[in-house]
Amino acid sequence: MYATASSTRLKAARRLTKRALRQRERAFLAEGPQAVSEALASGARVGGLFVTGPAQARHAELVAKAADAGTDVQVVSGEVMSELAQTVTPQGLLAVCGFVDVPLQAVAGARPRPRLVALLANVRDPGNAGTVLRVADAAGADAVVFADASVDPYNGKCVRASAGSLFHLPVVVGARPREAVAALREAGLRIVAADGQAASGIDDPQASGRLAAPTAWLFGNEAWGLPPELLDLADESVAVPIYGRAESLNLAAAAAVCLYASATAQRNAATGAVVRPSRALESVHNPSPAS
Repeated sequence: MYATASSTRLKAARRLTKRALRQRERAFLAEGPQAVSEALASGARVGGLFVTGPAQARHAELVAKAADAGTDVQVVSGEVMSELAQTVTPQGLLAVCGFVDVPLQAVAGARPRPRLVALLANVRDPGNAGTVLRVADAAGADAVVFADASVDPYNGKCVRASAGSLFHLPVVVGARPREAVAALREAGLRIVAADGQAASGIDDPQASGRLAAPTAWLFGNEAWGLPPELLDLADESVAVPIYGRAESLNLAAAAAVCLYASATAQRNAATGAVVRPSRALESVHNPSPAS
């Protein structure tokens, strides 16, 4: 029997589409089998699971796993799922999860020390932000920091774009950029700003060589990049070169190039491999599909 749209749990879940109410409840919605599976596997607090009849049949093992873990499972109609999921074509599974973010000091004070971190400053587009989170996870980054003026990582579109990576690596939410930079620098990371107007390119031999050191990449707004006051916080600014006729790269694509360049340089340094700078970019010519 379907849960009715007026049920207490459904009303509570529907409120989590609003940021202020997510923050009050410290809970958010994770949609789709990938996100639900990663939430359960990570040990995140999953307070409830809503599933349509067809999705329950398709993902019987996953639904059973949630139930075995003590999660309250409710079967809902496709109409109710559409209201909760806020997508054109809902996948039929949606979990209510507790916040997973950690304090800044948990990243800066981690042992072993972090070697690769993404710091998002004034990043407003949830799809881009979620994809950067996914890319950072794929590149083996140690954390992603969402500065206070950036999008909420628990925004539904951001959660979907992260494809489960939100549950894989430490995420810091609401840090002030200056405080985040100071803490990461104290932890031994160089702060490198991704700036399309920088004089030095990421394929420059000297700039590429420095990426082997522990690095925190500073990424700015999709439209206007990093303002001077944030660029001044960085130890260095580098640009992703444009070899063709494109006007620019979007944030997620640029972040993929930067994070993989660092990951490659760090791994080459660890193994003693000698690789030309252009080779360091080969792994990002075809990054994972971005949302």
